[in-house]
Amino acid sequence: MKIGLFFGSFNPIHIGHLIIANSVVEYANLNQVWFVVSPQNPFKKSSNLLHEQDRLTMVRQAISDNPKLNATDIEFGMPKPSYTVDTLTYLTDKYPKHEFRLIIGEDNLKNFPKWKNSEIILEHYGLLVYPRKDAEASELANHPNVHFFEAPQIEISATFIRKMIRQNKSVKYLVHEDVEAFIHLKKFFQG
Repeated sequence: MKIGLFFGSFNPIHIGHLIIANSVVEYANLNQVWFVVSPQNPFKKSSNLLHEQDRLTMVRQAISDNPKLNATDIEFGMPKPSYTVDTLTYLTDKYPKHEFRLIIGEDNLKNFPKWKNSEIILEHYGLLVYPRKDAEASELANHPNVHFFEAPQIEISATFIRKMIRQNKSVKYLVHEDVEAFIHLKKFFQG
């Protein structure tokens, strides 16, 4: 099975994430896209992250009606901070019959060589790249293991959603309705 891996904190998961995942599964000849909920991104502070189980729950709620999308907590038991190459290696060992590809935004392509063991990721897994507004040109754009796919460019950010919630504004249409209900039930992002 060909699987695209979409890493993120998903704090919270929003419609933009879902559109990207659906686009890549349709355009990149994949069987599924797995959302890899990251407990801690090495490049982000973890202080404003919701608990990883709550973020995983929201991802599962958001994708429950699409059999081509899946969520995994694979990084929860791994050493922190978790690095993409370590997760890819672990998944390959655990699921040797699957073929994994890494999904990243075009804005991450220029700095991709700074990632831990980026050359291993590029050589053994390859990159599926979705368009991002104002992304800087990268030498990797012409690499044989870098493939671009079509996806709408929607300017939605989890930061904006959290700000709206703190201001007691509606996030309807920005997040899946089950995710919105869960956020309100748990009173997330209000403080």
